Formats: sequence, C-alpha cells, structure tokens
Amino acid sequence: MASLTFPGVLRQPVTMQRYFDDKPKYSLRNDKTSSLACQKPNIPRNLSSSVASPTRVAAPSLDNETIADRSQNHVAWTSIRQERWEDELVVEGEIPLWLNGTYLRNGPGLWHIEDYNFRHLFDGYSMLVKLHFENGRLIAGHRQLESEAYKAAKKNKRICFREFSEVPKPDNFLAYVGDLASLFSGTSLTDNANTGVVKLGDGRVVCLTETQKGSIIIDPNTLDTLGKFEYSDNLGGLIHSAHPIVTDAEFLTLLPDLVKPGYLVVKMKPGTNERKIIGRVDCRGGPAPGWVHSFPVTEHYIVVPEMPLRYCAQNLLRAEPTPLYKFEWHPESKAFLHVMCKASGKIVASVEVPLFVTFHFINAYEEEDEDGRVTAIIADCCEHNADTTILDKLRLHNLRSFNGQDVLPDARVGRFIIPLDGSPKGKLEAALDPDEHGRGMDMCSINPNYLGKKYRYAYACGAQRPCNFPNTLTKLDFVKKMAKNWYEEGAVPSEPFFVARPGATEEDDGVAISMISEKNGGGYALLLDGSTFKEIARARFPYGLPYGLHGCWVPKI
Repeated sequence: MASLTFPGVLRQPVTMQRYFDDKPKYSLRNDKTSSLACQKPNIPRNLSSSVASPTRVAAPSLDNETIADRSQNHVAWTSIRQERWEDELVVEGEIPLWLNGTYLRNGPGLWHIEDYNFRHLFDGYSMLVKLHFENGRLIAGHRQLESEAYKAAKKNKRICFREFSEVPKPDNFLAYVGDLASLFSGTSLTDNANTGVVKLGDGRVVCLTETQKGSIIIDPNTLDTLGKFEYSDNLGGLIHSAHPIVTDAEFLTLLPDLVKPGYLVVKMKPGTNERKIIGRVDCRGGPAPGWVHSFPVTEHYIVVPEMPLRYCAQNLLRAEPTPLYKFEWHPESKAFLHVMCKASGKIVASVEVPLFVTFHFINAYEEEDEDGRVTAIIADCCEHNADTTILDKLRLHNLRSFNGQDVLPDARVGRFIIPLDGSPKGKLEAALDPDEHGRGMDMCSINPNYLGKKYRYAYACGAQRPCNFPNTLTKLDFVKKMAKNWYEEGAVPSEPFFVARPGATEEDDGVAISMISEKNGGGYALLLDGSTFKEIARARFPYGLPYGLHGCWVPKI
C-alpha cells in the first residue's frame, strides 16, 4: 500500500502549524496493559547509555492530556506529534548482538494541514522512522521528509501539489487550466515520497513513491533530506513502480506507458542515475495499463503483471474521487502475466490468468523438471480475491471509525503458475488455506538471500477477526502450508521486515522487525525470532507513531 502517483481532486486550501493538532491525547504510560497471544518470557528491562552519542530531540509534553479528550481515533491513523525526535530506548528482552545496523521505515506521518484532514491513507506526507541497533542497544528516531510538497504546504499553509485524493484549489479558471497543463507535464504531481525506502548498491538511500519526481535521497543516520534523485536518462514518463527490485548488483523497475498502453522494463547500474531499457511489454487488454505497484523477478526473468485495475485518465480530472480513485476496474479486459528474459528483453510467455487485485508481490522463482529445464514460473502475491473495495476501505474515515464489525475484505497468498511451454493460460490458486492467517494478507517480506529463488518462508500482516485492517504479524510456511501468528489486542503492526543473521544457513535464521501502534495511544518497536516467531525484545517509544508502510535494512559497515 503506498502513495499513488496520479493527481487527485479539488479541495479548499487550508493551513498548517509547525506542531500538529491532529494527535492522540493520552497520559504517558510505562506500564504494559495488554497481553501477547505468543507467550512472552519473563525478561528484565535494560537501559544503557547512548550509542554514538545521538542528537536527542525531546518528545513533546503530554501533561494534562488524556485519551478521552479526543475521539476514539487509533494512534495508527493520527498525525505525528512533532516533526523530529530521537533518543535511546529502554529495551525489554535481548537484542541479538549480531544485529548491527539501521532499519528504516517510510510511510505517511502527517494526514492534515491545520484543521483540514486528508481523506486517504496514501495521502499523508512522508515520515521516516529509524531503529539503529548496535551491540544490543537501540536508538530510535523519526523525521518528516522535506519534499517540495511538504515544504510548500508548510510555507503556503495549503496543499500545493496533487496527492492521491487531494489537489490544490485553483484561484480562478485560468489557474485551473494552467493546473491541467502542469498535470500532463508532471510539475503539479507530488514528490511526496511516502511509500518505500531502498538502499542502492552504491550505498545511497532513496525514498520512493509512484511519481518519478518523488525519488529523494536521505541520510540514513540523521534522516536528513539530501536532495532529489535525478534520473540522467531521457526515458521520460511521469510514473514508475513504487517497488523496484533492488540488490547490490541491480535496480529494476517498470515504467507504465499511458499513451500506447504498455510497460518499459528498465535497469540501472549501481553508481549511476541512468536507466536503460531491457525491453517493452504491450498490454493485451484494456484502455490503459494495469496498475503496477510492484512486480516480481526470478533469477533469469522479470514478471510484468497486467491487472484489470487500470489507470484511468478521466478519473484524474474529476472534482471528487471515485471509489477507485485514479483507476477503473475493467474485468472485460481480462488479466495477464508477461515473462521477459532479463538478458535479452524478449518475452518468453504471455498468459491469461484469473482476475486479480494485488498491491504487493512476495517473490517468484523458476520451476524445473528433472533435467533442469525451466518449465514454469511460480509468482506469489498478497491477493485480494479480485475485490477492488480494499482501496476504499483505506479511507481514513473508515480506518478511524472501527466499531468492532468485521469489514476487512478477505485476502490470500495468491500463487500464479505461469507455464513456459506456450500454453495460453496460467493458473491462480491459494498457496495455503487463507484461514491460517485470518483471511487477511498484505505488507510482506522475505529473506533477501532468496529473492527470485525457491523459498519456503514469508513474513506478512494477517488478520485476527473481527477487524477493519490487518492486525497480526504472520510467518507463512509454504512447505507445511501453515502460519504462525503474533497478535496483541488493539494493536496495529507495521510490515514485519526480515533481517537474516550474517552467515546463517537456514532460511528463517534471523529476526522480524515491526513497529506497533497501540490502542491506548502508545507504541513500541518489536523483534520476533524468525524461526520460532516468538518475541525476543521490545522497546517502547515515548509516544505512539502512526502506521507506516515499507522499509529497508542498512547494515553497519
């Protein structure tokens, strides 16, 4: 789930303050009030001195604030309390001594400007959170990303760029015409890079969203915004996949072509800003390309999904968002998966598959016969049963008004089987019984050493019903077709990010890192053992953080 790249809809201009009013109000509590579904061992608290002398930015005072002062908004759906904070945290349990580096998480941190509340989860201005682990200690911090969209909103006290479901109100008709012109040139599109953060092979760390201009370099230690990541090629275009495939050796992404429906598949070498074309895929159906928020790869192939949830130019210009925002559902256009050879750029398979809706692919690999010949591609994703209502369920009003009813649409691990023998159709089935993970599924990670290879485990967010949003952390075992689930009543966990232990020989030897937003307004960082999926450590923040999206790991050199 991530900030979309197309322009939004017309709203009234509003104002903002330096410190934000849309925040939970509660008394700071150090006691632990909820219980774990996975039994937590009896572990002592451990407070140690600062690592590397971090710059400490104090948390705001919570004096005379109570949760009853506000509505029942969960802290996960409220704006961050201040622009910047950093400190060392008290750790309950033990952080593995091998875990040395920084986990970075990106996501929307500010969902309002003064008294105007944004409408959708994907609208919020980016906030970076870091968890720096060193010698069993933890320094945490957060900071608003200083995109042009964010800085302009602060300066002008109004929305100045087109977000997912928000658009600045023009002063007059001529300004409106000018805004439409700037839309097609891309200048009015947001650079609010609130979706993901990646470490390139050359060490640069870049925040991303689906607008190409929303590629911003940051300092992973200070979280400072360093400047735009400018692509030096002439490929043009306005949008790209929010989730490129990034390793130490390569950077792969897709560029949707909205004029001649299709996708450019491109690569970029470490140390450069120049993308080069591997090949092109022409769409087989529909008036526009399907949404490509993410895509999978194998060792030798790139899988390009063509989803019937397609970009829609008409919806871009509407004064109010449609239920599908920048998209239209075209089941008559069917759904396809295309397989491209990484080396040659040639399409080796293009198959029709059952209709599907997905934000996030998990992984893909090549299936071989006894003679070592590749016979099929297996591609797994978090699939929402071809139900597009998940987009509208992510409106902040819906997330904030949970009343105990079970309204989260069902989801599963969708497994695509793409034959490479020339067959015209592929298959889509559930990789395991969806009841294993509560029929909720999204926000996934794997051991990065198994990217594009046959794998057994994945880590994701599932559901403990009733709920209106994924509320568990889940370890998926595709061999035993079972899941282990972590759940804490009222908690909203972020994506479990897997970090492998250096030198590990087992796929699940490592830790899963998540950040938890609690129903009482608090929050904490959580570490689960990658194998047993039991808690090994937690560290409480001074105040709860809003829900975040995707992250990356920057190892200590």
